[in-house]
Amino acid sequence: MELHAIERPANAFQRVLTERQIRAVARPAFGPNTMVRSAMELGGGLHNTTYRLDLADRAEPVILRVAPEPARQFRSEREVMRAEYASAPWLSPIADLMPRVLAADFTQTVIGRDWMIQSFLTGVPAQQLLGSYHKGTHSALFRQIGNIAAAVHAVAGPWFGPVTGPGHTRWSEAVVASLHLIAEDVESCGLDAADLRKAADAAQAGAQVLDEVAVPRLLTGDLWVVNTLLASAPVPSICGVLNLDRTWWGDPEADWTMRMARAQQDERLAFLDTYPRPEETEAAAWRRHVYEVCHLGGLRLERHRLGNQAGVRDSYAAVAEELSALAC
Repeated sequence: MELHAIERPANAFQRVLTERQIRAVARPAFGPNTMVRSAMELGGGLHNTTYRLDLADRAEPVILRVAPEPARQFRSEREVMRAEYASAPWLSPIADLMPRVLAADFTQTVIGRDWMIQSFLTGVPAQQLLGSYHKGTHSALFRQIGNIAAAVHAVAGPWFGPVTGPGHTRWSEAVVASLHLIAEDVESCGLDAADLRKAADAAQAGAQVLDEVAVPRLLTGDLWVVNTLLASAPVPSICGVLNLDRTWWGDPEADWTMRMARAQQDERLAFLDTYPRPEETEAAAWRRHVYEVCHLGGLRLERHRLGNQAGVRDSYAAVAEELSALAC
């Protein structure tokens, strides 16, 4: 087997597999005589470890995704691969854009980690290809993301919170629980989480405003440019959507996609050409400040894991600004 791994520091969060581990995964998935010709680790993600596998008896390659060891996962992002697996039937409106699950194992008896094998999607990661297009064409990409997000957000679910549970009957309960989990993770890293606790208290005090959101909608969790593939076309054209492993049931305005669409006053605003514009109310604006704290708390954890201490420090000032808005 030819094994190509990305060079990382010894203490990196993402950990590579050995040849023996890759064979141990491929055989129960495709049969005891399966031969793996090559395994190439793919970059781009920050959580799972991902490989392109070429097998002797299959014309098309497959994608192997491996979750971190359970003990190394934050509580607020635990078992997200299982969430993606459970979300597949709910993501049927965009099934033509997503890879198919060929095999999965969550017993952790094979390599001590969750893993999933998916079909290979042709296309080029948008983050790599978008820059080759004239900037005036970029709005086409964001209009497509708007369409995809709208299709996902139209799906109603059984409860608020993670797709795999625990479920909550009220949106406020799910938001407060999430903020507390993020705070616990931040504290487990030896960082101060008092600001996140204050935000949770503010969310609890404003439960009535949060609970104006009465219907749980499917949230993509991480849909944006980095998780799309582009076809070869005169303008950016999405042919694949990847890594929707942070799906949730909740308010569409809380989705990472909505935050990114509003992040800059540039071509990304074309997103709102195809996404139904939400009603602008004081209550909606207040809820967005709560959601922003959730996003900033998650970013604080990711920056800490990546060793970005300046980014961690910046997150405190950003959360303080949101807390001031919540107090108004």
